[in-house]
Amino acid sequence: MTSTPRTRLSADQRRAQIAAAARELALAEGLAAVTLRAVASRVGVASGLVAHYVPSMDDLVADTFSDIVSAELAELATLLDAIDDSVERVRALLSTLLDGSRTDVTLVWVQSWAMGERNEVLAAAVRAHMDAWQGFIAGVLERGVDERMLRVEDPQAVAWLLLGMIDGLSAHGLVRWGEPAGRRALMARAIEPLLGLDAGSLADEREKSR
Repeated sequence: MTSTPRTRLSADQRRAQIAAAARELALAEGLAAVTLRAVASRVGVASGLVAHYVPSMDDLVADTFSDIVSAELAELATLLDAIDDSVERVRALLSTLLDGSRTDVTLVWVQSWAMGERNEVLAAAVRAHMDAWQGFIAGVLERGVDERMLRVEDPQAVAWLLLGMIDGLSAHGLVRWGEPAGRRALMARAIEPLLGLDAGSLADEREKSR
């Protein structure tokens, strides 16, 4: 009986395979699950082969984090860019990020803050992506100001406040504190005055119908 020879992967293909395995692990079990042994097991190779293609596990963890959170930001940017109304864009921002469907990415974020204390490569990536998210939210607010639908004196500062609230409420969701709709409604009510909006302006359709 003859055995089928394994296909030999190029260095780039192997690195892509390792990166994909790390991403799958992080989304399924959290960023802390991205270890040398776990990645090797998922790929189906020896740990030494993974170590050969990865500069360090700190780098792989940081790259995995960056891959996941940048993909989420790109997805959200595409979604909001298709919305013409400034208030509706903010409403969609809250609904998309606080609907309880992104606990896998939230866990990656939460673990990245803790793990970054001992992994400076990861910490640098976290800082860069927090800056990117803050800049994105500030852009949404500035666009609303330009369109005269929002009244925000300092969009950059308010964007940091919104980002912190989104992160905090999303983290609360990991331990099932409250319901997604309740967390979203809480934030909507809190930020309406910051955006110069009347009470109830950011309520979703289900809240308006009650």
